[in-house]
Amino acid sequence: MIVSIHQPQYLPWLGYIHKMDQADAFVFLDTVHFKKNEWQNRNRIKTASGPQWLTVPVIHSFGQAIEEVRINDTVRWQKKQSQALVTNYGKAGYFEEISGLLSSIWEREWVGLSELNVFAARTIAGYLGVNTELFLASEMGELPDHPDERLIGIVKLLGTTTYIAGAGGRSYMEMERYEKRGVEVVFQEFNHPVYPQLFGDFVPNLSVVDLLFNCGPESLRIIRGET
Repeated sequence: MIVSIHQPQYLPWLGYIHKMDQADAFVFLDTVHFKKNEWQNRNRIKTASGPQWLTVPVIHSFGQAIEEVRINDTVRWQKKQSQALVTNYGKAGYFEEISGLLSSIWEREWVGLSELNVFAARTIAGYLGVNTELFLASEMGELPDHPDERLIGIVKLLGTTTYIAGAGGRSYMEMERYEKRGVEVVFQEFNHPVYPQLFGDFVPNLSVVDLLFNCGPESLRIIRGET
């Protein structure tokens, strides 16, 4: 069994879905520190005037784990984001299908950011046909504090020896720790595809919802590089 691990991100980009799809088991690493102004509570869509952020407002303290971060329910972020999708993807080929799929994200009341992110990822993975088994790190008991030992611990808990790491891990992972513990590290190889988009020239590294609205059921084949 092959394991991949990543912090829960909001409406993640294509590379995140690819990493999930390449593994037999994917673990949402919700026990590490929340990082403000990164990808855990926001992502981008494409508009006629360029990329636009979809941001989930949060209430958090420095050093909080992602699983502890709460959503600021005094802000009407769901209505704003839903309208942004109508405005910018209303003419996309799969607008009705995907807006129906995503409607549950904006129709429910959310308390925790991690809960929202995991639900959205599960919903999208289910539509795409990604059959990877999904886990939460917060449900796996106490894990080591050291970043590499934490990952090794998760791999061992799942009873396997192969871990898919992001390509950037080559610059900071202490590979000797994995070798000593008998864990094989495979670095993700993802080439961002070019696919049909609205509004002119292609823009990469957007939320997967951009691909979904434009390509619908072909999206997973595009992520895999099969088209």
